[in-house]
Amino acid sequence: MLSVTASVAWWARVQPERLALVYGENRLTYGEVQQRVVHGAAFLQKQGIKAGDVVALLMKNSTAFLELALAVSYIGAVLLPLNYRLGKDEVDYITGHAGVKLLFVDAELQEIVPERLSAVVVDDAAQADSRCIYDGQAFPLPAPHAVRPETLCRLMYTSGTTDRPKGVMHSYGNMAWRCLDHIAALGLNCDDKLLVVGPLYHVGAHDLPGVALWVVGGALVVEREFDAVRSLSLIESEGVTGAWMAPVMLNRCLSVPEPSRFRLHSLKWLVGGGERTPEERIREFNTVFPHARYVDAYGLTETCSGDTMMEAGREIEKIGSTGRAMPNVQLAIMDDDGNALPPGSQGEICLRGPKVTQGYWRDEEKTLSSFHGEWFRSGDMGYLDEEGFLFLTDRKKDMIVSGGENIASSEVERVLYEMNQIAEVAVVGVPDPKWGEAVAAAVVLRAGQDLSLEELREYCRRKLAGFKVPKHLFLCETLPRNPSGKVLKRELREKLTQG
Repeated sequence: MLSVTASVAWWARVQPERLALVYGENRLTYGEVQQRVVHGAAFLQKQGIKAGDVVALLMKNSTAFLELALAVSYIGAVLLPLNYRLGKDEVDYITGHAGVKLLFVDAELQEIVPERLSAVVVDDAAQADSRCIYDGQAFPLPAPHAVRPETLCRLMYTSGTTDRPKGVMHSYGNMAWRCLDHIAALGLNCDDKLLVVGPLYHVGAHDLPGVALWVVGGALVVEREFDAVRSLSLIESEGVTGAWMAPVMLNRCLSVPEPSRFRLHSLKWLVGGGERTPEERIREFNTVFPHARYVDAYGLTETCSGDTMMEAGREIEKIGSTGRAMPNVQLAIMDDDGNALPPGSQGEICLRGPKVTQGYWRDEEKTLSSFHGEWFRSGDMGYLDEEGFLFLTDRKKDMIVSGGENIASSEVERVLYEMNQIAEVAVVGVPDPKWGEAVAAAVVLRAGQDLSLEELREYCRRKLAGFKVPKHLFLCETLPRNPSGKVLKRELREKLTQG
């Protein structure tokens, strides 16, 4: 059974001096990582953790995050990475619902840990070396726990934008097929170095392709938090070959002054994710990264991410698409009754295959409502063209209905991103006494730019049907986003409506 933990152990055995991880000034080989993993697993057992128990990490990116994640897997326990931007009540709900037995928390995040939880504090020294947690104490070293494809490996709770967060179950089989798909699609090998600048509790940073690189013997270059200038500097100094970035992160890299001062020729590809990337940003990409290709992708927490990727050489021809399905993913566009729709027809994006979750932890009702038979219902709207390329149109819940007409907010956003004044934009529906909903654009301007509602409307009239033209313009300093880069449109709607 393929597991990342077993792969790290194998590389530690056959090439122990091979570079596995870069974190700040720390450079760890596979042999060193494996030693820390086994000792961390012994510590977990000393704390009473057994196979099947849930262990949570409330931590920012660090070597300790990855070492502890592997140690949890080593003894057959279940990993629960937690969003460190959550409030205390949210952490309390998720850890209670998941049945967490032990929590590791960064020292700076202790204030959001519920008092009822048993927590191990990870200080600055331990973030760089997990052995500092148990201060050199010696424990009997365990043998690795045997797992099967259906064995539960990880719980990841969705952002809960419309309801309580749901615990997505990932099995070792889900994770294995995800690794194999991404290795094939991106051509990963032992010479690759992956820049990890997104939060590791999220599937984008952890899984796209994330730790799949450890399966083939590559190296991860991990940053605690994202910084655009630092990211470009690391691509140059470490010879980074690949990266995942949310669109907002990529946007900041493209906005760095004089990017030509960095030697970025080592980068072969950058995977986008989180939301549909504006077409203008894709066209800008090669002006900063002339030797790399932008890989637009689509995926879900429920499928371990990365369900479609754009293929090399088709980026401009199929611009606006997130590519075709991975080798072991099947896609269909369905109506509300679960009937498959023909190419070109808009409907709900549904997926099936061995990457797809068994369902939601301790929630049979939500699990059942999320499937049409074997097909998982994404809640996203889109269509497939004749060649099977996927085009996203909107979240089902984000569709604007104005005067009885359905309006995909992403279509309006695509046009607005063509305007030179606009750095970021999100389009939502706001209540309107005449039309039911009116189209509203929340805009973050580029530095030194101005924009009026009439200018915006005049531009859109040349590109869009009249009923799609925004009736309201709101200028914002930032857009509310979750850590993966997705705009929190429900939160934005509430803010605009109240404001």
